[in-house]
Amino acid sequence: MENPGFEESKDDPPQYEETSFSSNGFKNGEHRAVRPSVLSAFGHNTLDRVPNINFYRNPASISGHRLVRPSLQQLHDVFQRVSNEDLQSTSEDREAGDTSTLGDVESIIPLEGKDEGGVVKFGWIKGVLVRCMLNIWGVMLFIRLSWVFGQAGIGLGIVVVLLSMVVTSVTCLSMSAICTNGVVRGGGAYYLISRSLGPEFGGSIGLIFAFANAVAVAMYVVGFAETVVDLLKENNAIIVDPTNDIRIVGCITVVLLLGITAAGMEWEAKAQIVLLVILLVAIVNVFVGTVIPSTQDKRSKGFFNYRESIAKENFVPEFRGGENFFSVFAIFFPAATGILAGANISGDLEDPQDAIPKGTLLAIFITGITYLGIALCVSVTVVRDATGHRNHTIAPGASCNFSSACDFGYDFSICQTTECNYGLMNNFQVMTLVSGFGPLITAGTFSATLSSALASLVSAPKVFQALCKDNIYKGLHFFAKGHGKNNEPIRGYFLTFIIAVAFILIAELNTIAPIISNFFLASYALINFSCFHASYAKSPGWRPAYKYYNMWLSLFGAVLCCGVMFVINWWAALLTYGIEFFLYIYVTVKKPDVNWGSSTQAVTFINAVNNALTLSGVDDHIKNFRPQCLVLTGSPRTRPALLDIAHSFTKNYGLCLTCEVFVGQRDKHLQEISDAVEQNQLWLNKHKRKAFYTAVASDNLRDGAETLLQASGLGRMKPNTVMVGFKRDWRTANPQDIQSYVGILHDAFDFEQGTVILRISQGMDISHILKAEEEMEHLIMEQQVLEMEENEFQAQGVKGFFKRPKKTSEKELTSRVSLDIPQASDLAKMNQRLVEASSQFKKKQDKGTIDVWWLFDDGGLTLLLPHILTTRKKWKDCKLRIFFPGQSERIEQDKEEMQSLLKKFRIKCDDIKVFADINVRPSAESWKAFKDMIEPFRMHEGSKETTQAEALKKEYPWKITDAELDAFEDKTNLQVRLNELLQESSRAAKLIVVSMPIARKGSVSDHLYMAWLDALTKNLPPTVLIRGNHKSVLTFYS
Repeated sequence: MENPGFEESKDDPPQYEETSFSSNGFKNGEHRAVRPSVLSAFGHNTLDRVPNINFYRNPASISGHRLVRPSLQQLHDVFQRVSNEDLQSTSEDREAGDTSTLGDVESIIPLEGKDEGGVVKFGWIKGVLVRCMLNIWGVMLFIRLSWVFGQAGIGLGIVVVLLSMVVTSVTCLSMSAICTNGVVRGGGAYYLISRSLGPEFGGSIGLIFAFANAVAVAMYVVGFAETVVDLLKENNAIIVDPTNDIRIVGCITVVLLLGITAAGMEWEAKAQIVLLVILLVAIVNVFVGTVIPSTQDKRSKGFFNYRESIAKENFVPEFRGGENFFSVFAIFFPAATGILAGANISGDLEDPQDAIPKGTLLAIFITGITYLGIALCVSVTVVRDATGHRNHTIAPGASCNFSSACDFGYDFSICQTTECNYGLMNNFQVMTLVSGFGPLITAGTFSATLSSALASLVSAPKVFQALCKDNIYKGLHFFAKGHGKNNEPIRGYFLTFIIAVAFILIAELNTIAPIISNFFLASYALINFSCFHASYAKSPGWRPAYKYYNMWLSLFGAVLCCGVMFVINWWAALLTYGIEFFLYIYVTVKKPDVNWGSSTQAVTFINAVNNALTLSGVDDHIKNFRPQCLVLTGSPRTRPALLDIAHSFTKNYGLCLTCEVFVGQRDKHLQEISDAVEQNQLWLNKHKRKAFYTAVASDNLRDGAETLLQASGLGRMKPNTVMVGFKRDWRTANPQDIQSYVGILHDAFDFEQGTVILRISQGMDISHILKAEEEMEHLIMEQQVLEMEENEFQAQGVKGFFKRPKKTSEKELTSRVSLDIPQASDLAKMNQRLVEASSQFKKKQDKGTIDVWWLFDDGGLTLLLPHILTTRKKWKDCKLRIFFPGQSERIEQDKEEMQSLLKKFRIKCDDIKVFADINVRPSAESWKAFKDMIEPFRMHEGSKETTQAEALKKEYPWKITDAELDAFEDKTNLQVRLNELLQESSRAAKLIVVSMPIARKGSVSDHLYMAWLDALTKNLPPTVLIRGNHKSVLTFYS
């Protein structure tokens, strides 16, 4: 059966009818083309959809409506257990969390209120080619080109032009590749660099590039003002003096240009077309003028038509006034910087991907040929120096060898001693002299300078607006606002106007030009580097439609731009990079909340994979041992103390993996796990915890932990240490929970993991407090909504009395809500103590000690972890004290041996204590307390008949038997006795580290083992039980 969706056009995808299932309240122009049963192109009912461009649009795309494809869950199990209502809410939630926008602010412009018919969009000729040519044919074409070739000569002058063309052409190839690798929005160079290299590079170069364009306005306006002032000189109409006249004319001009740009892009585009026509006529006028026989007046000013002798003389350089090749290049290079004029208004182009490469490359070619053609015509027709006096001819019988003008009867030798006003070196208005009709050149100069100034005056605010919209610099968001149907950056126009006026006051073109050369070169360098970097990253997302680029050519372009920057002006280059580096650091520190899928991310991923692979080929070595902790925190925010101590062990040293096990059926927790991974990793990053979060679903805690132990990590970056919190409620907990908890410890030993248990007397789990806080916040929000509605009602009711509704502060609301929640004072105090205890490792620790009770040689982990703590800022005031068991008759000898060992390990400690009374039986009081602790869990089978005892063992297999207590009496005594010693010696310590006892599998019951751990660590400061995997982690060999 044919699908009617194909009848309209064979090229378009089928259009399906929207139903109540598809229109479920989606905002931002999204439309759902999904319902439980649709006859698709496949000829049968299915939720699957054929490929469609609208599935790939960003939410609220300005170029079309977004469709939402059915989720994998809908296709997989929708007909088994999901109703239509569930489908809708699930899909909405999924799309609400969709990050496909990648933080692209420009792509999320609301469609409401947009008058599509009124928006001005330009094609490649009007939007890019014309704009680039006008910007490149700037002030240098008629005012400085002749001077450049006079200084550098024809040979080096051609090199200057060609070098500029090489830089711009390579940059254009790189830019073409970048802008054809996806939809290009407004922002020009800033947009290209930021979306390719990320906000750090884009944010820094965006400000520099916008500023460079603003200064370029001043440069072009000063060029225009120079021409006007020259006309005033000829007519003796100087207003004040030449310098101040340039300032006056320049300021008036920039005000008029601001008026044109403020009127809108449409008016600016019309003005550009008029200026282009004038400019083309002026260029033709130059070529025509060179073949018109020169008059006596023109000959006296150095113009002799095409002469071989002039070409030979002008071929070699003759630098004057302290100029050199690079200083001349610095003055000329801004003439080639207009290549981004089209890209800078990328948001106003119909098809930026097609228009930017085509228009820019053609503009570079046309303008380059024009520069070379005009320069060569002028250089072979005009001498370097001329006086302008008709009577400076060669007298009969006199000799002359000053210049090639002597061959044509003129003696300008006076220019050797006196400053002349004409010739390539002295007269900036040589083009007027050469042309067929002088006023046309003046008009062309006006056109070239004003068109370039107009283009820069548009470019700078557009780039700046795009930068501000991304909100990378919070203080600049004021300039993000646009006005009118074209979203004109009026505020940006006025800021650019102020900057331009400030630089117009310099009134010296040769001073302004080198300033912006470095800024433009820095932008070009980063565009080239962006293309190289994206190619080097080999990301599957790097698929530019423009194929005529090469990553190594782009790298060459980047290096060339950097080299030219330093050659032009080394201190200005250093200043430019200094500013860029400062802005880069600022953006890096601020970490803007954007994700553009930059090549920096791709390279980071590649480097991480390559480093992991390289690491996997290297055998472990004791010297390179690092604690790589798998920390069973649950949600990291619920056990902050455990996370903090683990972070102190691993920060900048090793790996920290916070883990959570969702107990229950896997399919019921899938969405919860997905949300938890995203939220908890964000929380870790926000709180500057260098840790990862992972979660699994399992039928019970132990199976989940076992899965994590086996599957966590990558290559050599696998956990080698398991960290858990002490289970305080073990006496009241379900026996299965105790079995699961102790089973995790057994599994850790089975997998040869180091094991760490943290105990804090007040506890560590603050999940119930966090839940209460969330409920409080929810109540406050509800209260605020109610009060706002009430205030609005009151405001409407008493409108005539001019009363303003009172805004209730959050503090008042909190106190008001808290009064409504009954809370026992004892419980509140307990919660307060719990919160304080949970946050104690966040604070800097006061002077004190970390007491290490190194009872058993476990490979050194019990000693290494506390040593790492002492290297942290928060623990640097705490000294290590080492306690270890010894024999009474050789205490001093044992102490010396330990000192020697620590010295070889290069581990500093404040004191070493040997205790020999560890085998003494514990006091009767301590022993009674222990017996009372285990009493509820004892079986007492010895006092019962055999049959009854056997029945009890079957019914309560987890209980502690008399035989077990007798078998492990010595070990039990040891734990109780150790606690007494800890109470005596370490009660004032900031942290206690103790070797953890091991329970042999199948011999020691879970409850007895928990009793050992409890008896060992009760009534003490924060205590860490550590047991290494009995493989050395310390060595004294180099």
